[in-house]
Amino acid sequence: MSPTRRAAVLGSPIAHSLSPVLHRAAYDELGLTGWEYGRHEVDEAGLPGFIGKLGPEWAGLSLTMPLKRAVIPLLDEITDTAASVEAVNTVVFTADGRRIGDNTDIPGMLAALRERGVERVERASVLGAGATASSALAALSRICTGEVTAYVRSAARAEEMRGWGERLGVAVRTAAWEDAAEAFTAPLTVATTPAGTTDALAAAVPDRPGTLFDVLYEPWPTALATAWADRGGAVVGGLDLLVHQAVLQVEQMTGRSPAPLAAMRRAGETALAAR
Repeated sequence: MSPTRRAAVLGSPIAHSLSPVLHRAAYDELGLTGWEYGRHEVDEAGLPGFIGKLGPEWAGLSLTMPLKRAVIPLLDEITDTAASVEAVNTVVFTADGRRIGDNTDIPGMLAALRERGVERVERASVLGAGATASSALAALSRICTGEVTAYVRSAARAEEMRGWGERLGVAVRTAAWEDAAEAFTAPLTVATTPAGTTDALAAAVPDRPGTLFDVLYEPWPTALATAWADRGGAVVGGLDLLVHQAVLQVEQMTGRSPAPLAAMRRAGETALAAR
């Protein structure tokens, strides 16, 4: 029997994505037996054709790199949150056929921090300057009352981060990556770099650090997260972010709220442990 409602995650590469595990766990918990969530390898060139062929049974899409910006011209509307960072990770198809884009990474970050008791900080540090770093700045614009220092590898990246700060209303100071250990003096450090990048910084974690938000979930724990926890600091991980942003996607696509956070997290942990 064909599904009555469909959703999927798109990206390239996509084989590693945990989104199907999380969304299917939510469907099971919510009793949505007619729902199917898939995974499709789609690059920027193939995106218009893929979306153009979707039928009325489609409820929504999750988007990962490199599609978060490429999808915007294909949509009827995007939310203010998505517009603030020019990135869409969620598309919802309405009953009248409209395509609405949103970004659940930003509220997902805030929800993951809130779960660990972080609701307001006087300053923060960001390691890295890629797409996730701009989302981190957008999240920090809502909870950081003072300056955010971004540690970057080039003058071009520094200029980019300062530009995002101006756009998002965040006071951003940039510093060289060679000084990244100084990031750990802030109450909150957000690591947005690829796997292995922060390993050399693990030895620089001070006694009694604040909170680390490391957006990686595989491999986990990172060397930095391990050192941080060993010194008594609070750690928020990439799976926390992934689950919280997926919760918001499930709620938007299915119209059911609240989505089952605990069941989705358990499914993600089980899937990662099996890899």
